[in-house]
Amino acid sequence: MMNRREFLKRSLLASAAVAAGAGCHTVAPASRPRARILGANETIRVAVVGFGGRGRDHIRGFQELPNVRVTALCDADRAILEREVRRFQDRGEPVEAYTDIRKLLEKAQVDVVSIATPNHWHALAAIWSVQAGKDVYLEKPGSHNVFEGHQLEVAARKYRAIVQIGTQCRSSEGLREAVAWIQAGNLGRILRVRGLCYKRRESIGRTFGPQPIPATVDYDLWLGPAPLKPLRRARLHYDWHWVWDTGNGDLGNQGVHQVDIARWILGQQQLSPAVWAVGGRVGYVDDGETPNTLIVFHDYKPAPLLFEVRGLPEKSGSNRMDDFRGASIGVVVDCEGGTVVIPSYTRAIVYDRNGKQVRVFDGGGNHYANFIEAVRARRPELLHSDAREGHISAALCHTANISYRLGSFAPPDEIAARLREQPEMEEMFGRMMEHMRANEVDFRLTPLILGRFLRIRPDRETFVGDPQANALLTREYREPFVVPRRV
Repeated sequence: MMNRREFLKRSLLASAAVAAGAGCHTVAPASRPRARILGANETIRVAVVGFGGRGRDHIRGFQELPNVRVTALCDADRAILEREVRRFQDRGEPVEAYTDIRKLLEKAQVDVVSIATPNHWHALAAIWSVQAGKDVYLEKPGSHNVFEGHQLEVAARKYRAIVQIGTQCRSSEGLREAVAWIQAGNLGRILRVRGLCYKRRESIGRTFGPQPIPATVDYDLWLGPAPLKPLRRARLHYDWHWVWDTGNGDLGNQGVHQVDIARWILGQQQLSPAVWAVGGRVGYVDDGETPNTLIVFHDYKPAPLLFEVRGLPEKSGSNRMDDFRGASIGVVVDCEGGTVVIPSYTRAIVYDRNGKQVRVFDGGGNHYANFIEAVRARRPELLHSDAREGHISAALCHTANISYRLGSFAPPDEIAARLREQPEMEEMFGRMMEHMRANEVDFRLTPLILGRFLRIRPDRETFVGDPQANALLTREYREPFVVPRRV
């Protein structure tokens, strides 16, 4: 077993930058041919990258599968890395430790890279991995911006990689049956699909001036593709979700699951022709940038995709959250002949036009097992959520966030007047205002933002006549952490 001194020595060596070709954005070619089909009894070796949060579930998920072993770990925080290595040691399981994914891809003998880093690292880590001949399980969202998601899709196809995005609802047997049933026309024509993310999010607090970086963190490596800026929030980990340089707000965090289910039901395989978002970071003043309250309209035809984010409780002083027709984190599908409410990751409840429950679909699934099945067979068509599916659902979150980011502060009355031209937005805004009043929100302290209405060319994945919006489809990368234009 590796003692503490040996562990730290190995970690420090692993975190060293790649001496040769530090500015190169590709890595070594595959060590095993892509075309090889692995037998059911052959061991698939997995490296997990990033496990301060969701990555722990990745470790457990792969460890529970037959003939799958986690043989390497990587995290830019040595404290998190050391903690997880110790758990492996306690079980008597050998594991290699790295702080730099480039070293892992260069040295570790693995077949799969499972990625659960902060969002800003998702696509680059995945692209480097498929270039190195690895298959990839990638936590949602599949990208931090639209450009990255497209590049990952191209890379997966070019390198014949099996890439699964972690929108695990796609593997729920209950939802798979429900979606097929809805699409078969059993409730008639779909009128609208609404995603919901009513999830309590407390203030992350307010700081004044740069904050200290934990001594165990390689901050340059942790930032990777993001700008090299001082830390300006109290907590480095997790609260990166609420800062644009590294996160995508709750729309791209929790909400991408429900956006994905909604788009799946609609059967849409491209971006929407237009998007509009309204909301704000309301109810408290803190270091966060992303909205904790948001309504979104994606103008799909014949039925739109709507979305609502609420981070405040049902009312001031309460710990409970609102719900909409029985769902707080879920999806509601309105059809000519009734409604389907999806209140969880596995369950869908069908109501007729009179509100009578007529059918229930229920049943989970194993997203990791679906991925491993496709890896063994070298058949990407077996995947329930491949790079393309993950890209489009994430991009719907990104384009809505762009609408919000390009908006301007406006009083509620002005916003209400503007939204009268779009009945779905008007209805959502009316309920959102009731929610704000119940939380005693002072709009003088935390005003709302009326987002910019944006038209989109779905086939090109660009905005129509809006250079500012198009600039936000990608970002300025910093060497050597560049998502390449040619993968």
